[in-house]
Amino acid sequence: MDSLVESGWQYLVSNFSDFQLACIGSFIVHETVFFLSGLPCILLERTGFLSSYKIQTKNNTPKAQGKCIAWLLFYHSCVNFPLMMFSYRVFKFMGMRSSFPLPSWKVVSAQILFFFIIEDFVFYWGHRILHTKWLYKNVHSVHHEYATPFGLTSEYAHPAEILFLGFATFIGPALTGPHLITLWLWLVLRVIETVEAHCGYHFPWSPSNFLPLYGGADFHDYHHRLLYTKSGNYSSTFVYMDWIFGTDKGYRKLKALKET
Repeated sequence: MDSLVESGWQYLVSNFSDFQLACIGSFIVHETVFFLSGLPCILLERTGFLSSYKIQTKNNTPKAQGKCIAWLLFYHSCVNFPLMMFSYRVFKFMGMRSSFPLPSWKVVSAQILFFFIIEDFVFYWGHRILHTKWLYKNVHSVHHEYATPFGLTSEYAHPAEILFLGFATFIGPALTGPHLITLWLWLVLRVIETVEAHCGYHFPWSPSNFLPLYGGADFHDYHHRLLYTKSGNYSSTFVYMDWIFGTDKGYRKLKALKET
């Protein structure tokens, strides 16, 4: 496995510049993982397949789904990609590299764990601030246009929110200056997590059934269903911040009632 990864990486660094890999490569990785993991949610809604696992009975119309996709393509091209290009020098300054040797799996695992911890902390407070009256009305309400979320709505947001909460995703890598392969792995995991949290389905194989403190679709779907002033559930991946500050009490109470 290691030799396969090294051979693949050797091809990349031999044929593309550091800038091309960090900017264009990262953008391709993001878009590929995002749309491949998010588009099946639209198919599930339209066909009704696995509807018994759907959290809400309401479905989004094809028009609403099409609007989401169109805006995502625009946002990603005009906001995400320029942001990646702008951030390149920052990451290089902090020590990011794409050259050999590749980091060990222990280093990669430790850095990814750190990224999750700091992202959860920063995202929680950023998200909670976005639910204050003015910011919700003028910025965050765009994301909440979809009270019944599906995978691709995870990144449907006001450009200001993309920049604001995107900071939470990249503050960890910016502080540590990881190898580019670590950054790509983090990007893949973060995209899959946020798409899963917005997928609108709670399956027997959902990560929240196996990972302690993992939020997932059921946890975040509750956040989309309620009024902005009373929603709670502001956490990103793991829900310890909501538990510490008591902003998941409504969700926990509802969940307990369903179980009884």
